[in-house]
Amino acid sequence: MIDLRHGLFAAASFLFSAAPSLAAEEPCERQEFGGAHYIVCAVEAKDARLKLLWQKPNGSPYRWFGTLADATKTQGKSLVFAMNAGMYGTDYAPMGLYIEAGKELRPADLKKMDGPQSKIPNFYKQPNGIFYFGAEGAGILTTERFLKERPKAEFATQSGPMLVVADKLNPIFIDGSSDRTRRSGVGVCDGGGMRFVISEDDVNFFDFGTLFQTHLKCPDALFLDGGQGAGFFNPALKRADWSWHGGYGPMIGFVE
Repeated sequence: MIDLRHGLFAAASFLFSAAPSLAAEEPCERQEFGGAHYIVCAVEAKDARLKLLWQKPNGSPYRWFGTLADATKTQGKSLVFAMNAGMYGTDYAPMGLYIEAGKELRPADLKKMDGPQSKIPNFYKQPNGIFYFGAEGAGILTTERFLKERPKAEFATQSGPMLVVADKLNPIFIDGSSDRTRRSGVGVCDGGGMRFVISEDDVNFFDFGTLFQTHLKCPDALFLDGGQGAGFFNPALKRADWSWHGGYGPMIGFVE
């Protein structure tokens, strides 16, 4: 049965039936941790099928998973899974650093905000960070460290806050916090493998970060987005989320 809780394309059944057959090994699966349900997609280090995708050839944003899937299909390939790749503005542009196919399309945002954590937008909760990957492997670094070290990156996206840094949970998170919503994030784990996660239940930052730290064994993890900005696409699980913000900004896509 199609999961209707997160809002799907009206034409989702057509989209799924029209999609090319998937690889024999499906990278995404449902998992449970701490009483909450998640979808976890595993991608090995240096897998060239993983991309960051934002704009069509005409420069306009894809915005919808269905649009991206259709564009992929015209190239004779299939979109195995996709999810939001970080926070974006009203023009669907990335909020911070964004590198796609080796080109820096947006600069890093170094703004910092003072005040109670509850009043600071998630992107600016410290430390925020940058997820990057390519032929040299994948990593997640705090924004300051990434800009200082400048690791080689074919793709990179800035978001925040960091969930786990050097195997330590971000100390700003509060155990038992009532700030609960759907959340998405990425971790780089033992051996450089990547784990892309979206919660199917409302969870707080503490629990979401703990999932990466203790369950998925990811020493570094980054929050991507939450609430209506968190989205996921996977024909195998019959998911094609609809954003009530009018679409998504940059997307992570696994294409084969």
